[in-house]
Amino acid sequence: MQPVSFFRRSALRNPAAVAVEDGARQLTYAELSAAAEALAAELQALDPEPGSRVGICAYNSLEHLVAWLATLLAGKVWVPLYPRNGAGEIARCVDFTGVSILCLDEAGEAAGAEAPARHRIPLTPLGRPGALAELLARRAGQRPAPVALPLGGTQAIKFTGGSTGVPKGVMQTLRAWNTGIVSQIEALRLGPASRTLAAAPITHGTSTYLLPTLARGGTLVISDRAKPPEILRLLAERRITTVFLAPTTIYGLLEDGGAAPGACPALDHLVYGAGPMRPEAIARAIEAFGPVLGASYGQTEAPQIITFIGPEELAQPALQASVGRASLLTEVAVCDPESGVPLPPGEVGEVRVGGDLVMAGYWRQPEKTAETLVDGWLCTGDTGLLDERGYLFLKGRLRDVVISGGFNVYPADVEPVLGRHPAVADCAVYGVPDAKWGEAVHAAVQLRPGAEADAAALIAHVRAELGPVRAPKRVVFHAELPRNAYGKILKDRLVALDAEMETQA
Repeated sequence: MQPVSFFRRSALRNPAAVAVEDGARQLTYAELSAAAEALAAELQALDPEPGSRVGICAYNSLEHLVAWLATLLAGKVWVPLYPRNGAGEIARCVDFTGVSILCLDEAGEAAGAEAPARHRIPLTPLGRPGALAELLARRAGQRPAPVALPLGGTQAIKFTGGSTGVPKGVMQTLRAWNTGIVSQIEALRLGPASRTLAAAPITHGTSTYLLPTLARGGTLVISDRAKPPEILRLLAERRITTVFLAPTTIYGLLEDGGAAPGACPALDHLVYGAGPMRPEAIARAIEAFGPVLGASYGQTEAPQIITFIGPEELAQPALQASVGRASLLTEVAVCDPESGVPLPPGEVGEVRVGGDLVMAGYWRQPEKTAETLVDGWLCTGDTGLLDERGYLFLKGRLRDVVISGGFNVYPADVEPVLGRHPAVADCAVYGVPDAKWGEAVHAAVQLRPGAEADAAALIAHVRAELGPVRAPKRVVFHAELPRNAYGKILKDRLVALDAEMETQA
């Protein structure tokens, strides 16, 4: 059974039920299915090859959802592309994966202008004259040819990096998606009355909530880059039952002051993920929203729901630093990072993941795959411990990654861009704790002799290439970057110096 078969079954069983709402617009399951099937037929006509790649560069919208479902129905591989990423990165990702068809909204058209795809489909708003409406009218009533895909085949290629010149694309399998769908349904207790708010980007973790909701005949409510006051309004007025948000957004909801027990009467799962949330903020969120806060832990390599902790458990103070226990179809172990030997409860080691949720590997990078998939286990690069009851407590990361506002920012992606500025002799990028973003991207810079540059200019330089998410929030200048005896930059020392300078400022 393919992941998209869950949607097809719901459309057959519940054709008149509302599948999606986007502002004042809505589509029933029958209408959403007809639009997605018609677009899938067009995708196959443009590129008949099964398993070819379709990139979608768009913000959240009804049209984005139609294109996403069409990609799956056509037997294609989904390549998500976030419009706020730099144009250079999007072009590299498209070229690296061999995307043949690009679906783009207005922002995507600008961001993907340099991308070398053979075909482009504008995601113009439905319900108004435009290219997408004309295409769907031309293909009305048509369905794509059946494509028999193996469960071990690739359903999506999602990037964990890419600005170093060699993107690292995670190959998520159909089997992994099926595992995630079943695990989400079980953990979130989804059903026909479920109303899931897609407020975080569909190109990222929110995508894992779409098919589980549609599989159970629920309704997706789509929001595009909503600010906390708008999210609070949607939670209340649209009677949302489930929403996934980054900790940064939840902090914004708390600061807005509109959150209060009873203000969102239908909400039963406010799930945070994509980064740690401070225990004191967890307590504040529970006080503000009531006992609805839950947490999931996942990676692109094992999407979204490696572990889960529900509201009843997270309400217990002793568990508020935990990300829960292994989800229904997944195994979790904490191992010695060198030997791979499992450690006893209470000992800190590397978190490793087993089961069908795990990726097939990295696209065209067998060496990276071999480093990460060892003896059937995913080596996450995260450190943590399991207690006697199987609750996982994360402690840090072995890999050098900053999680800022729910997005993974890899210093190895940012440093080459920053280092290309003519005034920069050397640099290092790292994360520091931040009340708003969870972690903020900071940079330490050593200028070339006689060169001049201010922090604003360097931040703008990175922003132009990589977009605002990966641009440093702060640049600290050093006469010489601290190094060990082997010449390696001491990032721990830079973090400490950064904190000292900020305290003295």
